[in-house]
Amino acid sequence: MLSAADLEQIRKKLQREPTDVEIACFENLWSEHCSYRSTKRLLKTFPTTGKNVILGPGDDAAIVRFSDRIALAVSMESHNHPSYVDPHDGAATGVGGIVRDVLSMGARPIALMDPLYFGPLGKEKNRYLLEHVVAGIGGYGNCIGVPVVRGDLAFDSGYNGNPLVNVVCVGIVDPDRFITARVKQPGNHLVLVGATTGRDGLGGASFASRDLAEDSEAQDRPSVQIGDPFTEKLLIEAILEMAETGKVRSCRDLGAAGLAGASSEMCSTFGGLIHADRVHQREPNMRPVEIMLAESQERMLIEVAPADVPLMGKIAEKYDLKWSDIGEVIAEPRYIVRFHGRTVCDLSIEFLCGDAPDCGWNQHPYDAVRPFSPPGTGLRDLFLSVLSHPEVASKAWVAEQYDHDVQLRTVALNGDAAVLRLGDEGLALSCGCNPRHIFLSPYDGTANAVYENAANLACAGADPLCIVNCLNFASPVHPEIYWQIAECVRGMGDMARSMGIPIVGGNVSLYNESDEMGTQIKPTPSIGMVGRVKPGPRPLPQEGMSLALIGNAGNHFGGSVLDTLTGCGGSPPPGADPALVDRIRTLVRACPELAVTDLSQGGLAAALASFCPGARVELDGSPLAALFSETYGRFLVAFREQRELEGIPFRELGEVTAGGFDIRSEGARFTITRDEVEFALSSLTRTMRG
Repeated sequence: MLSAADLEQIRKKLQREPTDVEIACFENLWSEHCSYRSTKRLLKTFPTTGKNVILGPGDDAAIVRFSDRIALAVSMESHNHPSYVDPHDGAATGVGGIVRDVLSMGARPIALMDPLYFGPLGKEKNRYLLEHVVAGIGGYGNCIGVPVVRGDLAFDSGYNGNPLVNVVCVGIVDPDRFITARVKQPGNHLVLVGATTGRDGLGGASFASRDLAEDSEAQDRPSVQIGDPFTEKLLIEAILEMAETGKVRSCRDLGAAGLAGASSEMCSTFGGLIHADRVHQREPNMRPVEIMLAESQERMLIEVAPADVPLMGKIAEKYDLKWSDIGEVIAEPRYIVRFHGRTVCDLSIEFLCGDAPDCGWNQHPYDAVRPFSPPGTGLRDLFLSVLSHPEVASKAWVAEQYDHDVQLRTVALNGDAAVLRLGDEGLALSCGCNPRHIFLSPYDGTANAVYENAANLACAGADPLCIVNCLNFASPVHPEIYWQIAECVRGMGDMARSMGIPIVGGNVSLYNESDEMGTQIKPTPSIGMVGRVKPGPRPLPQEGMSLALIGNAGNHFGGSVLDTLTGCGGSPPPGADPALVDRIRTLVRACPELAVTDLSQGGLAAALASFCPGARVELDGSPLAALFSETYGRFLVAFREQRELEGIPFRELGEVTAGGFDIRSEGARFTITRDEVEFALSSLTRTMRG
């Protein structure tokens, strides 16, 4: 809702009472979701340029050069609130929306990633949410033929009432033929293509900018859109064929704030006139405010010259899609909406799209680090408990619901990064963050999220090209939350700068909390990263290969999987040294027979179990720290001869065996069979299959 101060500013500017359509436009376009009122000053500090960046932040997707003939369109969005109210449709339409963001650039969508965050699975509601979110993502992505190739899962009680559904989409386009979202010339027409407009999704942008009440499932269901992936598939092919004609001057997806949002932002370089009554509608007697603000799915708005309107209509009809010539670009910098000849909205387009007042919030740092208290459980039981944690356990239950091979580009899914084939090159993808580390140390935790994704790409030998992000936080009105936001932005920006990776786009999702439920998410600056690599699967560790650890061990248990299981506390990991990532990338490229993985959640224990069929390992120092510390900047390597690691410091751990683990340290030894390991790693699948 607009604040009293917002309404006063609007009345003062207009010198009259705003109409209901105008109020609705301001309510949505001045929302946090659309205008970034609380964060735009912070976001300006990100490094956004680089040698491969063709088009940075500000459009529906960024355009990044991949090769001489291929550019990537990359975008990341959230669909958090809708996915709590209606997990299947909320997640499905999140996929549909991010795909259309990429499509609006004239790019063919080729890959999706889905970092997801839920409350603990011991709670039935959270299992229900996870089940239906995954089904929504898989069902929509499979139907439209875009593979989900990477994801991330985190679980914390702060997400009990506020699950986070973040989605990354990557598309491909000719570097010289992409489309942008800003209109080019007064007199051109605006053509709406795709599904009919109904009353679903009304007020979605403003809904996404407030916290969730306990009864939100009932009262907010009208704010959740219903998707139709079969229409989306037709829309993808139609828009790409329209783009191929070279006659589409600009294009925008109808997402947040519906037609009002898309058309006003699209026309903001000049002005726009919309005839709301010309919009093809699904329901009778729709009011202009409903037509303009509905967030019905599978709709795109294109700008074309008047003479080219019939051609666009013919292409739409070829794909059995409805279309309407609904307005035009005007030279006067105003946003005008008419309904059966009556003017229902007449605003300065700059005032509507560019003058949302900044929100300056107070900051207050906190210290949530608890002293370390050694767990009383034995190492063997802790090892199996860590492997059973849903963040460490196998994600096969999730992955098997996604079609990874559609479009026939997928080269590798296992390992630290997914790899797709694009011509003679490979596209590497990674995503996610660790909210517990970030909660304890917002700056270092977010810097390490950048580091971790870059490390994942390095294990595949990939050069990072760009970062997109989704900044998910609770309400910025709380000083400690706004401090989190500021520190996370600073940490992300600093690490991205130090690693030379531009941040080319993203999304901000605030107010992820509910006072009535007593829930408040941990700071979750979720990251998507893409890179370029020579395509081909990486080798796996084989029996008889030696194991080594690269990087310095530490005693960093705060926010670790061990901490969640035992409450041991401790310090969170400090910021990692980015120089090591470059050395790992060089090492991987120089030694194609080398198998490499980085250490993250679950520490060395998790890395060993997921990397090797078995191993004999000799640990130095504290076995607790050696196995379970989550210090960043460490890599586990399997090799045949030491010369393969020449020039990089390492410590030998032992050797790969055919099955099971024999872990030794000074004064301690335990063994675990491969069956026990597999049973522990199957915990998530067993939980979700009942």
